[in-house]
Order: sequence, then structure tokens, then C-alpha cells
Amino acid sequence: MASPTEQASERFTRRLREVVVAAVVGVFLLLTLLWALERLRGLLVLAVFSLFCGFALEPAVNRLARRGWGRGRATLVVFLALSVILAAFGALLGAIVVQQISDLVQNLDDYTREVADFLDDTLGVELSGQDVAGQAGTVGEISRSVLGGALGFGATVLTLLFSLLTVATLTFYAAKDGPAMRRAVCRTLPPDTQREVLRAWEIAIDRTASYVYYRVILATVSAVVHWVVLALLDVPFAVSLALWVGLVSQFVPTVGTYIAGVVPVAVALAESPRTALWVLLFIVVYQQVENYVISPPLSARTMKIHPALGFTAAIGGVALIGPLGALLALPVVATVQSFLTVYLPEHDMVEDELLSDTGGPTAEEDEAEDAEQAARREAGKD
Repeated sequence: MASPTEQASERFTRRLREVVVAAVVGVFLLLTLLWALERLRGLLVLAVFSLFCGFALEPAVNRLARRGWGRGRATLVVFLALSVILAAFGALLGAIVVQQISDLVQNLDDYTREVADFLDDTLGVELSGQDVAGQAGTVGEISRSVLGGALGFGATVLTLLFSLLTVATLTFYAAKDGPAMRRAVCRTLPPDTQREVLRAWEIAIDRTASYVYYRVILATVSAVVHWVVLALLDVPFAVSLALWVGLVSQFVPTVGTYIAGVVPVAVALAESPRTALWVLLFIVVYQQVENYVISPPLSARTMKIHPALGFTAAIGGVALIGPLGALLALPVVATVQSFLTVYLPEHDMVEDELLSDTGGPTAEEDEAEDAEQAARREAGKD
């Protein structure tokens, strides 16, 4: 029979072996999880984006469902209406872009000479005919090179279409089966926790809808302003181009502003370099006005988040998950902020100069303090 010391040593060895095995298995599972998350990162981003798209569509679906529509039919109607609008707009803008690019390529020599004349008359930069011809030749070589990469471009387009199909499918089911998802989650929770989860879910839907409302307002303002300016500059297709700028600049994250500005500038370039320059300058100036004048108060009113917080969140979203992060950042931050506002306790504020917007006491407060000190001195004399 083993002695107590030997038994204790055996138990320690067995326990150590179990800890080592558990640690090795744990590290292996953690590395496997990290590997899977890295491989599925793109799909997870699309899933989260689709969930927020479902939140944005769900109020309209709920409105139809309350009128007696089935959720499947209501979701399909809302989804098809939105798809038809976007498809019609894309087809219209696509035809305009193809036509303008075709005209630009066909008249490339004339445009390069106009650019040379414009630079000479306006900026005093002289370009010889050989320089212009050389630049035209360079542009032609670049064009041929770009056309030679059509296969790679086609692969990119197919990837984009697959991502759009994935988002569309997940968004449809997120809007259609929203109540079913909430029932599945709440079924595993006690009643009090269910109420808190549903409250948080409602906040997320409300903040996401507010974000879409905020973007629609910005897109409308941008479209109207650009339509007026493009019409004054006699740029063709002013209405369509204004709609393009308004929608793309607001609903395509990060690079939307630049993509939106390229098309009207190209169309204006087909008219004259001077018009294209004026359009480019206006787009740059308007973007600054929107960023610093229009967007901050509108964001604070609709999203209920501070402009600086929204700006920082957009940058952080891009750094974390790429361009879609800029689109998801505001509704996520607004949801978290609303959640904290609801659940964090509030207390009465103490009086302090640091809490005053003026940075110190007002004149009335100074007079009151002086009167109080004088009363104290009189009381001390007595």
C-alpha cells in the first residue's frame, strides 16, 4: 500500500497532467476559433450589415403587418419596391455614364487641345502640339491597358454581385423573421431578462431607422443643391447627376463622395474643361459645407449623438472592418449610447464652475456671492 506522501504525489501528478491537457486543448480551441473568425470575417461583416439593413426595413414591414398583411408578403413588397427603385436608378445612371465615356473617348484629341488652350489662357501654361499629341497617346495607351485588365475587373464585379446577393438574402430574412428571431432568443431567458433584451432590440431598430432618416435627408439636400448648380452651369442630365451625387455620397461608405463626384465632372468635361473645373470646385466646397455645417446639427437631432463622437466612430469603423465600418459605425454608436442612457443611473449635479458653459460664475452669481460674504461679515461683527 502506497504511503500518504506517495498518494499525494500521485494525485498532484495526475492533476498536473489534467491541467496541462486542458491548457493545450484550450489553446488549440482558441487558435481554431481565431482562425475561423479570420476566415469568416467577410461573411460576419456582411451578416452584421444585413442585420442593420433588416432593422431599417422592419418598421415598414411592421406597418403593413399591422394592417393584416402576412410578414412574408409585406417584406417581399417592401424589398421589391426598394429593389426596383435602385435598379431603375442604376440603369439610368449606367446609360449616362456609358454614353459620356464613349463621347469622351471618341473626342479625346479635341478635348486635349481644349485643355491645352484652357491652361494657356487661364494659367499661362504653354503646351505644344507635340505635347498634346503625346498626352493623347499616353491616354490611349492607358485606356488599352485598362481594357486589357477586363478579366480582373469582371472577377471583381462577380465578387461584388455575390456580396450584394448575400446581403439581400440575409436582409430579407432579418426583416421577415424579426419576431421569430426575438422569440427564439427570449425563449431561453427568464421574463425580466426578456423585457430588457426586447427593450435593447427596440432601441437598435429605432436608432437604425433614425440613421436611415438622417442619410435620406442629407441625400435630398445634396441632390437639390447639386441639381441647381449643375443646371446653372448647363451640364447635361443635371437631374440624374444630382440624384447620383445625393445617393452615392450618402449611402456608399468612405469612398462614396469621390465616386459620386467623378461622374458629373466627366460629363462636364465632355462640355468643356472650364465647366468641369467649376463642377469639381463646387463639389469640393459643398462637401466641406456638408461635413462642418449641415451634417453635425442634423446628426445631433436625428441620431442624438455628438458630431465629434460620430466622426470618431466612422474613422474607427473603417479601421476595424473596412469601408462598411463607416456605414455601421453611427447606428452602432447611437444604439450603445441610447442603451447606456436608459440603463445608467443619473444623479443631481453639483454646482461648480467647470460645469458651467460660460466657464465661470455669471455677473448675477458674483453679486449674490458678494452679498452672501457681506452678510457673513456683518454676522461676525455682531
